[in-house]
Amino acid sequence: MMAVITAVIARQRNLFGVVVLFGIYSFLMATVLVALDAVDVAMTEAAVGAGISMILFLSVLHLGKGVEMKPIHRPFLPLAVAISTGAVLAYGTLGLPAFLDPQAPIHQHVAKRYIEDGARETGVPNIVTAVLASYRGYDTLGEVTVVFTAGIGVIALLRRRRSRKQGEKP
Repeated sequence: MMAVITAVIARQRNLFGVVVLFGIYSFLMATVLVALDAVDVAMTEAAVGAGISMILFLSVLHLGKGVEMKPIHRPFLPLAVAISTGAVLAYGTLGLPAFLDPQAPIHQHVAKRYIEDGARETGVPNIVTAVLASYRGYDTLGEVTVVFTAGIGVIALLRRRRSRKQGEKP
């Protein structure tokens, strides 16, 4: 279903439809993450991907037109760059350990350390909270900063439009 939605998004010219499909895709991704036992990441995906991002996209859509303009030329170069990047990323996954491999380095070193020493090193009894707030604290701060900056950008755009409307003569 996710592949079908992606294909439909790529063909869609109605930007409101794209935003709605993006929200559906985000909920499907959250469902996949729940199936992979990553409930905390799934909740974040649902809240940020389908919640906050949808609000930001709809706010920006309010500022512009509802239909995407047709490109002046054929986008062969961007398509070639996207396909090349996807091929390199797919090739890069060939060197990864098998999914759920108990002998993978992350299970031998990192996860073992988090489980055994996490509570002592961070002072947080919950392992997930310790990883997100302490070990990956800067990463989490970065994610929050990106969402905050996007929100501030939308607010700035909305204020600019409102002040332009107030300055117009009837």
